[in-house]
Amino acid sequence: MTQTAPAITAETVAQHGLSPEEYDRVLHALGREPNRVELGIFSVMWSEHCSYKSSRIHLKKLPTEGPQVICGPGENAGVVDIGDGQAAIFKMESHNHPSYIEPYQGAATGVGGILRDVFTMGARPIANLNALRFGRPDHPKMRHLIAGVVHGIGGYGNCVGVPTVGGEVNFHPAYDGNILVNAMTVGIADTDKIFYSAASGIGNPIVYVGSKTGRDGIHGATMASADFGEDAEEKRPTVQVGDPFTEKLLIEACLELMATDVIVAIQDMGAAGLTSSSVEMASKGGVGIELVMDDVPQREEGMTPYEMMLSESQERMLMVLKPGREPEAEAIFRKWELDFAVIGHVTDTGRMVLRHKGEVVCDIPLGPLADEAPLYDRPHVPTPPPSPLPEGLGTRDIAADLLTLMGSPDIASRRWIWEQYDHMVGADTVQRPGGDAAVVRVHGTDKALAMTTDCTPRYCHADPVQGGRQAVAETWRNLTAVGATPLAITNCLNFANPQRPEIMGQIVGCLEGMSEACRALDYPIVSGNVSLYNESKATGGGSAILPTPAIGGVGLLADWSRSMTIAFKGSGDIILAVGTRKGHLGQSLWLRECRGVEGADAGPPPSVDLAAERTTGDFIRSGIAAGHVSACHDVADGGIAVALAEMALAGDIGAMIDRKQPFDCARAFFAEDQGVYIVTINDHALLDFLGTAHAAGVEVEPLGRTGGKRLIFERPDRDDVVTLDALRQAHEAFLPALMGADAALA
Repeated sequence: MTQTAPAITAETVAQHGLSPEEYDRVLHALGREPNRVELGIFSVMWSEHCSYKSSRIHLKKLPTEGPQVICGPGENAGVVDIGDGQAAIFKMESHNHPSYIEPYQGAATGVGGILRDVFTMGARPIANLNALRFGRPDHPKMRHLIAGVVHGIGGYGNCVGVPTVGGEVNFHPAYDGNILVNAMTVGIADTDKIFYSAASGIGNPIVYVGSKTGRDGIHGATMASADFGEDAEEKRPTVQVGDPFTEKLLIEACLELMATDVIVAIQDMGAAGLTSSSVEMASKGGVGIELVMDDVPQREEGMTPYEMMLSESQERMLMVLKPGREPEAEAIFRKWELDFAVIGHVTDTGRMVLRHKGEVVCDIPLGPLADEAPLYDRPHVPTPPPSPLPEGLGTRDIAADLLTLMGSPDIASRRWIWEQYDHMVGADTVQRPGGDAAVVRVHGTDKALAMTTDCTPRYCHADPVQGGRQAVAETWRNLTAVGATPLAITNCLNFANPQRPEIMGQIVGCLEGMSEACRALDYPIVSGNVSLYNESKATGGGSAILPTPAIGGVGLLADWSRSMTIAFKGSGDIILAVGTRKGHLGQSLWLRECRGVEGADAGPPPSVDLAAERTTGDFIRSGIAAGHVSACHDVADGGIAVALAEMALAGDIGAMIDRKQPFDCARAFFAEDQGVYIVTINDHALLDFLGTAHAAGVEVEPLGRTGGKRLIFERPDRDDVVTLDALRQAHEAFLPALMGADAALA
């Protein structure tokens, strides 16, 4: 064994993110001291980002199966059956730390990486979504981060030719020193042409395709598994650099090769690059792997095996091919002007062996790298319940409070963001950003997929179990509101330092709530990502993000032309609230934005009745399918008043809201009760709708009628009135005013 560096010291081990106990496990696994290449490989494979060592024990509790599930967690992406011999393939992943350090490239390569996860499995990507969390709008760095992230997402997605159709954006001081950038991709494949990553066939060639390997992104996975200190800017070299035009070529070349029978296994080179892709392929197949590092395509002179194995250069794939078929595969990749190189072969040793300049520079058993990686059941404490909400909270003017909410950072229009994304490329986008869920037609069919990303971090912080339930139920609701049958979810679990028992308690609680919701709704988790250590000492004293288990939901419409939208369709329609209203103001945006009450003082979040959620959602979909409903919108942030305002602005039609409400004005209009929808109904459909609701045991309350260009809230002593023009001005002003002339800061 050739030693490629001086002896390993305790400082070297610490620099690689391994604890002394973990290094002892390395020594035991090898029976000797590792060289630097081997230490680097253990470092990235045992990083939190790759091994999930703090969360695996709890992730196993999540429901992952169902009749619609073809492939659950463990592969590059999840796969669900959508009928007619077709499957939807989708996943969500984080690129948080890189996006804080270098926002444009961090966000861009996040998009590129999630695209590769999907087309690696044989799917043509049809849509991208994202879930973004930023800090205080007035933070001195935030405009730069917002502009860079938005331009990075648009710059990559627009160039690669996949529409960006939906997402969400939140602002909170907890993200000042650690923003979140979660990217999701959905693709379509034939069920008999799905590709997996398990290597097989002793002697089969291992092939490297795509871009050349450079020195960008080295130790990216390790960096993503630690919190930020004052040295965040010094980590810029660990951020990858993307090329969307190469990615487009790689998509087309891979899909062309997949149309043949050449591929045995295929894996994206994502986090930890060549290391993780080769280890995962070999370990999943129960085989060994031998690579010749001299044959790896390199774009820089004098690269060492350590650099090549840990590089996270983008737009690269690893494949196992059938023997003798290399020329056929090479011809395809050369046609698309991409690198192609045979760099090794499958062995029966169960080991990873690397050769460089004729010498063995790495010889590691694969078991300790993958399945036998460290697994921790970290101490955790439950989140203490919030104090009850004080009595006597009310609103003096519904219209004034509504204007405040509509212009607030978490509710204001995201038009400035999504207009920078090409959401129509491919010509299959049915519903654009701005509604409850995006809808994209399955090309050449009547079917469509609905997709959404959702999470309410302030709920998760106040009560992780309820917050976990709500994040899942919110995606269920948004898919339902457009008429889609929810199929399955992906997730991106963003939390702070799991070595702090209170943070680990948030993780355990959110996963418990998510699991309960998925089981109750028959809505399994088929893929996901865990991103921990999202906190920053640089912001002064260990600032942790709010617990943010972002959920990406996908649903199916049999007929894309029957999808429902939030817009009021005409004057004189009856407006109804469907679902049980409890007037719950705890943890509401109204409390935060209009009364300055948040956090521990804002009471408990609204409870999620999962049985009622399912009953009401099934009823709403049946009402849409029957043609009874002309508009539909779920009640979420800001309560019924915000839902009504969004529906009115979307249709440019106002409404008069009756004074006969079951609660005081604040609870009637700003409560964030769960499982409630606002629908509009024509008079001729009302009796059928109400009869069906009664038979289903679903509560329905009249709110008023559509009409005019104002929202009029009737009160016993007066009417509170706001014009649509005033609502639109408040709603549209926030982001353009924030970004101003500096919108091109990226």
